[in-house]
Amino acid sequence: MSTDVAQATTLPRRVRIGYGSGSVATGAFGTVPGLMLLPFLTDSLGIAALWAGLIVFLPKAWDVILNPIAGRISDRTVDPRGPRRPWLLRAGLLLSVSFALIFAAPQMESTVLEAGWVLLAFLGCATAYAFFQVPYVAMPAEITSSYDERTRLMTWRVALLALTIMVAGATAPIIRDSIGGRDGYRVMGLVMAGLIAVGVLSSYAGTRRAPVGAVSAGAGSLREQLRVVAHARDFRLLLTTFVLQALATGCMLAGVDYLAGDVLDRPGATTILFVCFVGPALLLTPAWAALGTKIGKKRGYVASSLVLATGAGLAVFAQSAPAVAVFAATGVVGLGYAGCQVFPMAMLPDAAAVDARRTGENRAGVYTGVWTAGETLGLALGPGVFAVLLAIGDYRSSTTGGTAQPDSALTAIVLGFSLLPMTLTLVSLWWLARYRLDSDIVEGTD
Repeated sequence: MSTDVAQATTLPRRVRIGYGSGSVATGAFGTVPGLMLLPFLTDSLGIAALWAGLIVFLPKAWDVILNPIAGRISDRTVDPRGPRRPWLLRAGLLLSVSFALIFAAPQMESTVLEAGWVLLAFLGCATAYAFFQVPYVAMPAEITSSYDERTRLMTWRVALLALTIMVAGATAPIIRDSIGGRDGYRVMGLVMAGLIAVGVLSSYAGTRRAPVGAVSAGAGSLREQLRVVAHARDFRLLLTTFVLQALATGCMLAGVDYLAGDVLDRPGATTILFVCFVGPALLLTPAWAALGTKIGKKRGYVASSLVLATGAGLAVFAQSAPAVAVFAATGVVGLGYAGCQVFPMAMLPDAAAVDARRTGENRAGVYTGVWTAGETLGLALGPGVFAVLLAIGDYRSSTTGGTAQPDSALTAIVLGFSLLPMTLTLVSLWWLARYRLDSDIVEGTD
């Protein structure tokens, strides 16, 4: 059976913006738990770093299993609104509600019970997120068949993602600190849940006129389709690169609050770090897209990865350098991060489209499920690895925060924020160098 993919070379701006607005939901969920959950567990609930890292890791590890299943289900969904959009609404609203519950743990006599509340709420949230994110990321392969239009579509998505990261990442600590204590976390969770709901509803409404063609789900069992995807060489190379970089990003995200509070020890430093990270990305995302059009997505991805690695490496001097130098290094990371989101997100639907043209079957959902599973694994391992570094550095958890940390813990924080992410990013380029899909192959002219 053939897949009738939308052939329009230029999408209306309202569709680009509508699709991109889904990043408000994915950005808030991807940013706030990665930034706030580990400190919430170690410095508010008093949970030891290793156990806290496990609580952050397990629900996202569940998503690694669930995401390909969510992709398979969305591939086979039959609905007048299309196979993906119903999931945006159903799962998205559940995501919003369950997110608020993560930080709403009531005061209990047992730390174990409080940890259990967070674990179960985060597990429910991660499950809802899988059924929102996978259909959402699968849509570009069906919205347009144009190699360059997918880059333009991703430009809007990444720009709104960067804006959301800045808004959510900058305001979440402010809300927490202005109220203080566990109530601060509860209010912050409610505000972020509302932000997620805005993104969900906007993406659902904004894609109602998206030119999605008829979808023919791939034949065979999920295991058979996963086997086919696993043998897609270029997809596998791209995914490995992206997962390693997601791990690097997850480490840096988990370390922001610790770097700000324990190393820089400067009021509002968490918010400043986030503005430095995302501000350049907001300005230069279109520039990365334009560069990719001129030199190709692969070369653009390599260039942005090198910029990100450079910024991370400069942050190794955080213990001795002035705070402004650390902020500047974080800004360099932000420059590279924008491109490291634009290019792989634009390259993913290329791999799915090549497979659909070659086989006559649509496996966009399965491709996306595997992709988001890999991304989720990387982002989940990031805080987990960072928590291990904290434990090795003898980080001291508490229920009140502000505990003086030994030099070994400060060193662990800096290394987890700088040299480790830099190394992971540089190593990832070994796989990216072997990727070969270009515009001629994707559009069938070669």
